[in-house]
Amino acid sequence: MFKREIDQVVEQSTQRLLKVAVPPVKFWTLVYVMRKGAEDRDVQKAFEETKSYGPKLKLLASLREDGTWPISRQKKAQEDAGPGPPYGWTHITMLRNLYTLSEYCAGLDEGHIRASFEKMLSWQDEEGFITGPIEDMIPRPYYSGLTLSIMRGFGMKANEPIIRRLADWLYKIQRSDGGWNIPYIQDMKYRPLYRSMRLGEFKELIREGKTIDYNPEDYRDIPSCYWTTVGALRGLSWLPDHERYNDARRGGGYILDGFFKKNYHPGFYKSEKNWKTLKFPTFYGSGLTALDVLIGLGFGRDEPKMEAPIRWLLDARAKDGFWYHTERPHALNDQWLTMVALSLLALYSESSMMAAMMEMEDIGNELRSRQCPR
Repeated sequence: MFKREIDQVVEQSTQRLLKVAVPPVKFWTLVYVMRKGAEDRDVQKAFEETKSYGPKLKLLASLREDGTWPISRQKKAQEDAGPGPPYGWTHITMLRNLYTLSEYCAGLDEGHIRASFEKMLSWQDEEGFITGPIEDMIPRPYYSGLTLSIMRGFGMKANEPIIRRLADWLYKIQRSDGGWNIPYIQDMKYRPLYRSMRLGEFKELIREGKTIDYNPEDYRDIPSCYWTTVGALRGLSWLPDHERYNDARRGGGYILDGFFKKNYHPGFYKSEKNWKTLKFPTFYGSGLTALDVLIGLGFGRDEPKMEAPIRWLLDARAKDGFWYHTERPHALNDQWLTMVALSLLALYSESSMMAAMMEMEDIGNELRSRQCPR
């Protein structure tokens, strides 16, 4: 009965979405939701329309030869006053825009996209993480996870050394409970000396070098952060051939056990309301992003604990068949939210989710390769 309800919702909302969808949303709806292949005429037409999609061309036109995008004077002054890139908005803007371009079906060799990746990966530390973009320069697992997921979006291969080093670093800092924390920031607050401090005060001590030495092994049993874990797994869920992939599945179990609960760490989405808040861009921490990760890890209809999150997603659908970011509809953002929600429901309804996901990914990569032959 539950599957039948999902299938009806997917069919009804898909038809409504296709009537208004912009080209890239239409393309991914055809591929991710309706399972149409690369030779399908509707898929090819949507892909061709996406190639000349205005917002995509605008992003490519503003991408500079050095792989960066311009930022506002205020943000540039803030960045220059600090240690400079990879700290700051230059780095954050690159991540956001590359993510968007991957959603717009851009190829790695379009414009200066490859230069953007080369610059960002030049910031990779010997340990594997990419430094920044926060001023304290403490690596954030969720930014590393986002970077990995963007690489996937551009069809980069899972066995490339830069990808393996980044994945290896994420696994290296995984906690005993299966999740992840922001190193140092979310650990040291457990010390009685710093417990009562506000995060800003604590960061000031870090900048001044007045905190005690930090050994990650001393904090491995501290409860993980749900949203740091979701962010890390966003990048690891597409690497099933990694020797520690079972640990990624263990992290998925940690998220599933914590679904709808308050976060342990007050500085990062503590309220349980974040699970039921639809956010855009869709990589922000929310129940929708968590379900994206869980389904990407293969948690499906054979896992009883998935029923409650899936039921929430179904109930979050408006009467007109769409999912909305806020009470004030946004014509474009809500199309993307609806497409993502439908793709997750369609995958959940599949009996062989992993095979379906690999097939869809191959379709996107095949069409990209035709556009930008390597």
